[in-house]
Amino acid sequence: MKNSIKLSALFFLLSAGIFATTAASAKNHTPKTNDVITVSAMKKNLGVAVNIIKADEGKSVVRIYDKENHILLKDFLPNKAEASKGYILTSLENGDYTFEVTSNKEVVTKTVHVYDEDQKKTFFFVD
Repeated sequence: MKNSIKLSALFFLLSAGIFATTAASAKNHTPKTNDVITVSAMKKNLGVAVNIIKADEGKSVVRIYDKENHILLKDFLPNKAEASKGYILTSLENGDYTFEVTSNKEVVTKTVHVYDEDQKKTFFFVD
């Protein structure tokens, strides 16, 4: 009887030690999260909003290209953990434009089609 109690206690200690080691090593090896980049329509103005939540502080760049792939704008966003900026589209001619947002090796590309409707500029996302 004493041997079975000793063996049970020994088994319990070993399993508790293995569980603690596994939990500790899992904590140290959690995968690094990526930046979250959102490109959406602005709520109040005719434009595109870019929002970035960064896993690590670092540079973020917004580039806008025309349909011939000429760069129209290159804009650097702050190195903060979160960055937001809006881009008004009313001065653009009708056509397709590509927004490319890069942040810590994450790249998001959106195509915007700008056109006239009822004598006003408007747009929609192609993809």
